[in-house]
Amino acid sequence: MNRFLKHIILTILVITTLFSCSIKKYIPEGERLYSGANVEIKSDSSVVISKNLKPELATVVRPQPNSKFLGMYLGLYYHYKAQNKNPGFINRWLNKKIGEEPVYQSDVKPFEVEEILRNRLENKGYFYSSSSSSFEEDELEASVTYKINIKKAYRLASFKIDSMPTPLYSDVQNIVSNSPFKKDTRFDLTYMKLERQRLDSELKKRGYYNMNSDFFIFEADTNQYDNKRYNLFLKLKAEVPKKSKIPYKINRINIYPNYDLQDSTHSKMERFNDKNYYQDSLFIKPKYLDKYITLKEGEYYNPKTSKNTARRLSTLGSYKYVNIQYKEIDSLQTDSLGMLEANIFLSPLTKRAIRAELQAVTKSNNFTGPNLALTYSNRNLFKGGEVLNISGNVGYEVQFASGDNSNLSSVELGLKAEVIFPRVLFPWKFNENFFEYSIPITKTSLGVNYLSRSQLYTLISGSALFGYSWNANRYITYQFNPISVNYTELTKTSAEFEAILDENPFLQQSFDQQFIPGMTFSFTYNGMVDSNKTNQFFANATLDIAGNSVSLFDKETEQNEPNTFLGLQYAQYAKTDIEIRYHYNFGKNKSHTLATRLFAGYGLPYGNSEIIPYVKQYFSGGPYSVRAFRIRSLGPGTYNSENDENSDNTYFDQTGNIRLEANAEYRFPLFSFFKGAIFADAGNVWNSKANPTFDGEDKFTSNFINELGMGAGFGLHIDVQGFVIRFDLAAPFHDPTENEGNRLDFKIDEPILNFAIGYSF
Repeated sequence: MNRFLKHIILTILVITTLFSCSIKKYIPEGERLYSGANVEIKSDSSVVISKNLKPELATVVRPQPNSKFLGMYLGLYYHYKAQNKNPGFINRWLNKKIGEEPVYQSDVKPFEVEEILRNRLENKGYFYSSSSSSFEEDELEASVTYKINIKKAYRLASFKIDSMPTPLYSDVQNIVSNSPFKKDTRFDLTYMKLERQRLDSELKKRGYYNMNSDFFIFEADTNQYDNKRYNLFLKLKAEVPKKSKIPYKINRINIYPNYDLQDSTHSKMERFNDKNYYQDSLFIKPKYLDKYITLKEGEYYNPKTSKNTARRLSTLGSYKYVNIQYKEIDSLQTDSLGMLEANIFLSPLTKRAIRAELQAVTKSNNFTGPNLALTYSNRNLFKGGEVLNISGNVGYEVQFASGDNSNLSSVELGLKAEVIFPRVLFPWKFNENFFEYSIPITKTSLGVNYLSRSQLYTLISGSALFGYSWNANRYITYQFNPISVNYTELTKTSAEFEAILDENPFLQQSFDQQFIPGMTFSFTYNGMVDSNKTNQFFANATLDIAGNSVSLFDKETEQNEPNTFLGLQYAQYAKTDIEIRYHYNFGKNKSHTLATRLFAGYGLPYGNSEIIPYVKQYFSGGPYSVRAFRIRSLGPGTYNSENDENSDNTYFDQTGNIRLEANAEYRFPLFSFFKGAIFADAGNVWNSKANPTFDGEDKFTSNFINELGMGAGFGLHIDVQGFVIRFDLAAPFHDPTENEGNRLDFKIDEPILNFAIGYSF
């Protein structure tokens, strides 16, 4: 191994030398490449220096040198190559992507940088500090060293507020009681700028509608002290407008629920809860819309309240534009108080809409065919902002295979109705003002689905849902569904499929559980909304509990037989999932991303169930999971369906009640809307209780690490303003279906092409 490392190091040194020689001939005579700067700080032992000072001073040093990779100036090299008379397509393309203009020693202005460094030190309170600079040169490169001699910093003796008119003086005095300017605080111009902004923000919350941070000024006085102390005074600039020195209250609130720019006049007005609603014909009932408006007549102007109102109205689902404008009422202004009129203009979306989608579906079991989906929407069903969605889908699939599996087909019909109420529906009155950030919405839905697999079975399923969803803040979302009911019934089965069920009791039991009454709760933290952040986090936890409430009213059956409710065998289980994502964004404009994901899920059957219903079990593999394996084909455990003569995986998917997955992906820009990706995935599903049909190969054990399916690959992503079309090509390098000694093998000749919409994580 040591010999191998020596060869690598030697190769890198040779390549570095070749690149250095190749760019040397392009450097003009008498010039050297600028390789960077070093900042050295010196001070007396009595001087206390902030640990962040040196990194901060380094940020102001200019210019930045050309970047290096393994000691090579790759960007500079391709810039030089592109200047040739016939550079070639590759050199031109690489120059466009990574090329850099050369930075020479002559581009460095050390005296100007010294002045900037001294200025930055003065801003930090280190007055009368000195600086010097010197170049260090060799044949190819030159660097510069800046030596800073820092003097003792000035520290605060007292902080006072200069005279201001009433009531501004008392409000400012109250705000600065929490000021960072305490005795012995080091002089820092940045703190003063931040304090002015804080003053402006806090004063606006107290009604100072016309206030501006530039109206305040800090003055420092050092004349009274010889030991580097200073007095600090907060003053109001001269000639500040009178209207900026007084707070404003909201005198009137006018709401236009059906506003159109072409029709700005409304003759019909309704007064409700101290607000004026102008709408010639009833669009939304004021009693429903009023809950979303947090502005109140007689209260001081507060931009936070205004933003809350705009945000809440935007989530209503009936409006495309929400515009809140304030108008000063000059006739009501006094020396100590101003009045505002708040106008809320709401431009509605088209009330009714029809959406059609034609899809070409290709599944991992070789079923392929078209699917047509139609959705009708009414965005204001009962004149309270309710949204009705009625969707239907028709799909036909045929399996392209040989032998006994040829000409299998599938027909699927579905119908679903959903009503979303932009408020809380509850058996008793609920105070919706408890939710400050947003009002919860109530979701109700009913659906029915028909599936016919030729030569196999006909399945009818139905679902019903009643639940709530709300945002606690910008990042956190809760979903609670106290009623979640699913019903499935095999209405027609072939002799061939009955034989499969007889051979697999687990599969038989999962289909026998026709009735799934449950409750679900979900928590989501989404830090991905801050797209410009370097570090982004996402976390989701879901709890799904079924059968507990129904068990109180079930009908007992004979011993060793499952209980029933209304003649139906019901499922009883608890299931929980946890998913965590982390994105690290870096590079120019943070266009490069290292994305990672962890997922863990466990389902526990109990009471009336020995296994979890088939539709609630986990699967692994596919474009949103382990991409080197086809969807629902990985696991459970080390089970290999190809080695099982009694199994036919075209009839059912490979599932389990335990799932673990981990993913990592590096995403980088290529050109225009095209991005590249390099990724690695790992995961599998298991059963906590062994399925006798699988000879124990599916059971979760402490050796689960060695049973993970692992794969790697690369992808091409088309990202158009957040809409992503994704092609990922992956191959397994650790296959749990192989014998333990043969699992680690990169099967590059067995790639899987994944097509998907949106990123996998």
